Amino acid sequence: MNKKPLILVTNDDSIAAPGIRTLIAIMKEIGEVIVVAPDSPQSAMGHAITINSTLHLEKVRIDPDLENEYSCSGTPVDCVKIAVHEILKRKPDLCVSGINHGSNSSINVIYSGTMSAAVEAGIEGIPAIGFSLLDFSWNADFEPSRPYIKKIATEVLEKGLPEGVVLNVNLPKTEIKGVKVCRQAKAVWEERFDKRTNPQGKEYYWLTGEFVNLDKGEDTDEWALKNGYISIVPVQFDLTAHHAIQQLNTWDLT
Repeated sequence: MNKKPLILVTNDDSIAAPGIRTLIAIMKEIGEVIVVAPDSPQSAMGHAITINSTLHLEKVRIDPDLENEYSCSGTPVDCVKIAVHEILKRKPDLCVSGINHGSNSSINVIYSGTMSAAVEAGIEGIPAIGFSLLDFSWNADFEPSRPYIKKIATEVLEKGLPEGVVLNVNLPKTEIKGVKVCRQAKAVWEERFDKRTNPQGKEYYWLTGEFVNLDKGEDTDEWALKNGYISIVPVQFDLTAHHAIQQLNTWDLT
């Protein structure tokens, strides 16, 4: 008799967020689930890890049918590291991160705690997927995405992923027309700081900005999402710009 696949679930919105609770429910239909997630929101933490303070891990029971849930005081990447090295008895067959409340398409993948957790799992040799819904609301409706999330996770379990690759999956808020495998759109944040003064006279700043899509291609994640499709972008964590090596080798570096 085949064992159920072991699935590690994490996120960056905290262990209590509706997105991760939905993801846990979906993964329970597929395999044995272990949850290790932050005890508080860790959005936009990127690949940060905790090295200058201690980490705390607490076993919790949010889902009455789930025995292995852990709340971690660290970042999403900390959660994956401590799961792999301290909690899990064997390497999981899959790591899923999310469902994030808000987009992680295009350049947002760089800042995303959700995707950084998936990338860390990939570094550990675990097939991994980050899921994000284009709705920042705490009460976002995850139901239309459920069958697609289950299907994508099942496909990864059955067929695996190329070495050094994890998946960045973004889900439109609108009616879903289908799924497209895409490239990351070229886009930027046009940022500014809102400078203010508190009642004590001390200046402080709020980071604000506008997301600008510079890419007119119809093979990008931004195009897919704008047109009602789920976008799947294969993401590699080898950041070497291989195409630039030949040019750099023409420099006089002696």
